[in-house]
Amino acid sequence: MSSIADNIGSVTRRIQKATLQAGREPGAVHLLAVSKTRPAEDIREAVAAGQTAFGENYLQEALDKIETLSDLPDIEWHFIGPIQSNKTRQIASAFDWVHSVDRLKIARRLSEQRESDQPPLNICIQININNEDTKAGCTLDALPELARDIGELPNIALRGLMAIPDPDQPEADLRLSFRQLANALRELKHSFPEAGPLDTLSMGMSGDMELAVAEGSTWVRVGTAIFGKRPAKD
Repeated sequence: MSSIADNIGSVTRRIQKATLQAGREPGAVHLLAVSKTRPAEDIREAVAAGQTAFGENYLQEALDKIETLSDLPDIEWHFIGPIQSNKTRQIASAFDWVHSVDRLKIARRLSEQRESDQPPLNICIQININNEDTKAGCTLDALPELARDIGELPNIALRGLMAIPDPDQPEADLRLSFRQLANALRELKHSFPEAGPLDTLSMGMSGDMELAVAEGSTWVRVGTAIFGKRPAKD
C-alpha cells in the first residue's frame, strides 16, 4: 500500500508534468490536499512529506483538527465546503482561504468578522459552472455584479473563482467547463481591475487535474489520490 508521502509525490509529479505540457511556468499550480473526514494524524504525515495547504468541508471537524495540529504553524487552512450564515465567524477567524463564497451576504459577514489583527481573508467566488440544481454557486451571469460588490469589502481579498464541474460529462465538455471558468476570470480582471488580485482558479480534482491545469487552474483540490478512498459514513 502506498504511503501518503508516496501519493503526494505522485500527485506532484502529475501536476508538474501537466504544467510543463501546457507550456505554463513551473510552480504555477498549487496542490490543495483535501483532508475532510481524514484524521489529524494523516495531515501530520502529509506535512512531514512537505504538504502545507489543506482543504476542509466540515467546520467543526476542521476546527478540531486545527486545534490538534496547532503545533504545526506553517499549515495553510482552506475552507471549501458550503457556508451557513451562522458559521461565518469561526470560518473568518480560523481559515486562510475560503473557496466557496457564492453570495454577498456571506462575503459581507466574513469581512465584518475577520479579526483586525489578521491578514485579509483570501476568498474565491464559487461558480455553478454547469447550472446544476444540486450544487451551490453563483451563475456566470450574476458574477460581475457579485465580484464588484465583494471587491469593495474590507478585510478580505478577492482572489478568483472556484468551480466543481459535473464529473460525468464527456471530456470535451469538462474541458469546456474549465475553459469557461478561466474566461470568466479573465473578463473580471479586465472589467474590475480594482476588485482584487484575481489570480486564482480553484478547479480540478483527482480524476481531472490534468485537464484543469491545461485550462489554467492554479489550485487543484486532491483528496482521494493522496489519502485513498474516504471511509464510508455511518
